[in-house]
Amino acid sequence: MNYYLISGEASGDLHGAHLIKALKKIDSNAHFRAWGGDLMEKEGATIVKHYSELAFMGFWEVISHLPTILKNISRCKKDILTFNPDVIIYIDYPGFNLRIAKWAKEAGFKNHYYISPQVWAWKENRVNKMKQYLDVLYVILPFEKGFFEKKHNFDVHFVGHPLLDHIPNYPKKASFHIEHKLESKKPIIALLPGSRLQEIKKMLPLFIEVARHFSDYQFVIAAAPGLSIESYAPYIKNSSLKIIHNATYSLLQHSSAALVTSGTATLETALFDVPQLVCYRSSAFSYWIAKKIVKLNYISLVNLILDRLVVKELIQDALNLSNLRTHLHLLLNPTQQKKLKQDYKELKSILGNGGASNKTAQLIFNAIAKDKI
Repeated sequence: MNYYLISGEASGDLHGAHLIKALKKIDSNAHFRAWGGDLMEKEGATIVKHYSELAFMGFWEVISHLPTILKNISRCKKDILTFNPDVIIYIDYPGFNLRIAKWAKEAGFKNHYYISPQVWAWKENRVNKMKQYLDVLYVILPFEKGFFEKKHNFDVHFVGHPLLDHIPNYPKKASFHIEHKLESKKPIIALLPGSRLQEIKKMLPLFIEVARHFSDYQFVIAAAPGLSIESYAPYIKNSSLKIIHNATYSLLQHSSAALVTSGTATLETALFDVPQLVCYRSSAFSYWIAKKIVKLNYISLVNLILDRLVVKELIQDALNLSNLRTHLHLLLNPTQQKKLKQDYKELKSILGNGGASNKTAQLIFNAIAKDKI
């Protein structure tokens, strides 16, 4: 069968790649075309557009890139018609994907949404559109099933979080320090400044500045997949900080703490048991709009899932050098780290035992095969 996947950022590329891998196991005649990245391509998908050209963060940033976004929507529709897939699989990225889903439903395509838009946070009115446009919705967070089914009478499949498919058994490299030319005796603090150029521009200079105040540690930047060294060069040229590519999970395995830009990376960091500070900053206009419409007490997935403040969040004006220094000192305290790791243990128990990719692949295949009978 023909599968068309649409994702718009690094996390979507990761989850899409694992879904493709699972689909290939049960469909020997599978063909994949996708808006994604290197990981999906590695699994055999033909990439129409790389997510690095799609990831616009914040309200003002989206508005300023609107002509490009509209052009991409038009291109996507034409490409779907040419490929004529048996199913379109949307992975998060709602602003783009729900527009395609509306058109695709009217055009007679099957719409399956894997990793729901976070409509429980903002734009809850999107649920009505999702019920109209989607044939099936797969959710990955425990509270999402109740949100959709009890509050909105929308039957969904809870499949568990896909990160649990591979993080718990991720192999640890004994040669990590040697391979990346790191000091063997200095503990590591990982810097995860985000997967978008806009995030790196706002986060990395501050992360580098705070590193100068912790000489007993070595700070290592995890480069985002899909971004070249040139994206980081303006910020690290006067710094002694190391930067590594394609080894974020290995870096986390060897880190004592991490500074993490809000997003999927906060959950990944927690699943590796790394104490973290969650950081976020956007343009003043985008933040002002977000404050008006986002209905969340927290921005970190760790805090949202546990429904309490577990990891410290430094947002917008609170994200400054003084606060970073203070809270990083606190984070490195052994008592604080022990408490945090106990909270992480609870987080893992809530998320379940994994298998999301295989479950979702089987459900998609069964639904499409049934339609073909």
